[in-house]
Amino acid sequence: MKASFTFTIEPWQTVSEELVQATNIFDLYQTKMRLESENHEASFSVLKAPDWINVMALTVDEQVILVEQFRYGIEEPTMELAGGVCDKGEAPLETAKRELLEETGYATDQWVSLGKVSSNPAMQNNYTHSYLATQCIKVSEQKLDGNERIHVHLLPIQDFLDYVHQGIIHHSLVAATTAKYLLHQRSQSL
Repeated sequence: MKASFTFTIEPWQTVSEELVQATNIFDLYQTKMRLESENHEASFSVLKAPDWINVMALTVDEQVILVEQFRYGIEEPTMELAGGVCDKGEAPLETAKRELLEETGYATDQWVSLGKVSSNPAMQNNYTHSYLATQCIKVSEQKLDGNERIHVHLLPIQDFLDYVHQGIIHHSLVAATTAKYLLHQRSQSL
């Protein structure tokens, strides 16, 4: 079943952009925008970042492959799906395959796109692409970046869903990929 929607709100037009700060993860811009019908201008802070990916990866015996790592923003460990940043010129699916292998050592040739979500459209310009990887098998050791420390965990799907429901797994983009996965599963059973 395909739903369609036509947006009716007037879009703002970009008047100018000024780079405020460039970092290794994102660039902060001060963006002046204009709403033509009201002759109104305002400035907004916009983070420009590459697209990201998240992978709902399942082993041959239907275990969810998860990564436990320390997250600097909240200064706590988290449990997440494998994911990462799309390198310049790299297609999201290729990023998904690379990140799954690097972070977990698992690989597969069974991939389904679950779609994308805007990471935080109030202030970011990027999207997160979600993928389902099935029949994953361990093919190598992890190949972590210099600052990555990742422990891999395998959980039965129901335990994973319970952890998301209870807030043990609380990363918003993991929750979004989980929702996309559940919608995909539902559409497959119709």
